[in-house]
Amino acid sequence: MKTLVVLGSTGSVGRQTLEVVEAFPERFRVLGLSAASNWELLAEQARRFRPRVVVIQQEDLYPPLREALPREIEVRVGDRALRELAAHPEAELVVSAIVGLAGLPPTLEALSAGKTVALANKEALVTGGELILRILRERKARILPVDSEHSALFQVLKGHRRREVRRLILTASGGPFRKRPAESFARITPEEALKHPRWRMGAKITVDSATLMNKGLEVIEAHYLFGIPYSRIEVLIHPESIVHSLVEFRDGSLLAQLALPDMRLPIAYALSYPERLPLPYPRLDLTRSGPLTFETPDLEKFPCLALAYEAGKSGGFWPVALNAANEVAVEAFLSRRLGFHLIPVLIQETLSRLSSSGKPGNLEEILAADRRARELAYSLVEELCLR
Repeated sequence: MKTLVVLGSTGSVGRQTLEVVEAFPERFRVLGLSAASNWELLAEQARRFRPRVVVIQQEDLYPPLREALPREIEVRVGDRALRELAAHPEAELVVSAIVGLAGLPPTLEALSAGKTVALANKEALVTGGELILRILRERKARILPVDSEHSALFQVLKGHRRREVRRLILTASGGPFRKRPAESFARITPEEALKHPRWRMGAKITVDSATLMNKGLEVIEAHYLFGIPYSRIEVLIHPESIVHSLVEFRDGSLLAQLALPDMRLPIAYALSYPERLPLPYPRLDLTRSGPLTFETPDLEKFPCLALAYEAGKSGGFWPVALNAANEVAVEAFLSRRLGFHLIPVLIQETLSRLSSSGKPGNLEEILAADRRARELAYSLVEELCLR
């Protein structure tokens, strides 16, 4: 029985992680759960899975959460409690499913404590990739990818030498606006952007999928996870979301991982690695899946992907600034303060006005760079709205 801590248990990946756990009660024990503010769902999860510790980050929500749970469950509050939960000495696997930069500090804490981390928080590697690689070298820690694309690459690369790899190919559904004319992007509403054609995800990642920024962040993540240069990481639009990624080897062979678009599959693989669980979920039937199609991404229509490549290749603090500007832009779009078409404009303007030379040496430097980029991006929201 493997002992788990699930950070961000009330989010989309966190909820699906607990679905897998519930399907295999003899394989997993939940030691700890955390949430930012959804204390009611956190309380419901805690009553069902009986963890030893739960953490709520928003301090004013501690009283109702404490009242809702039996006394044998320890209830803690705040960022320090979250980091301590991530490094809990009894945790064998830490699922990092907190959205955005907020997931970086507890992920670093878990890795520094030598934990195996099932990483669903792509922003951790995007913003802290160099720092994480250093910790992985110094500690007996490891990362198991949870994103479907990186899980696919991880599975395909198993048993192969990196020198045999010619390129990695990440697939993208193309989002809900793949065929929509670019001149109509100014009229896109949050409701339209949140209707992803294939995947069941949280709001932020769903908007990122619609702009293709999600794929750009995954390119940066793949660079750090697999040690492949950006020039050999490519993206293909694959609307059916059946082929989750491919690897081309130097002899011309292409190997791919195929499955229905269901996040519970890569989650389960990370939880049970190196084994595979007999999952009770629908299976892919190739005789009924229809044709599989692939397209080259339109970088003029979806410039966020190009911006991510540029930031990744520049390295240093540039991915931190990219991520910060994107989080501000998505938040502004969802609150109807910024048009969908202005998301890449805000990111580009933020990057062009920042001086981000040098390399982050620690978490504090990453957070300081993030604050600078966010402050600039917030000011640009108002400026762009006045144009």
